[in-house]
Amino acid sequence: DFDATKDKVSGKVKEGAGKLTGDESTEAKGKAEQMVGNAKEKLSDAKDKIAEKFNDVVDKSKEKKER
Repeated sequence: DFDATKDKVSGKVKEGAGKLTGDESTEAKGKAEQMVGNAKEKLSDAKDKIAEKFNDVVDKSKEKKER
């Protein structure tokens, strides 16, 4: 997911900038942004798995009706 990757990369850059400049606030914001990206990625993966399971159930139901 592009949005999740964007958050993770942007967060990593902010974290690095914070470490480089000694700005703990920017470093913390970067870490938080990375966590948001990871959460979005996991949510997207879960949605994909749910959709896949749903489609499997629908396909099996159609197969039973065709018999």
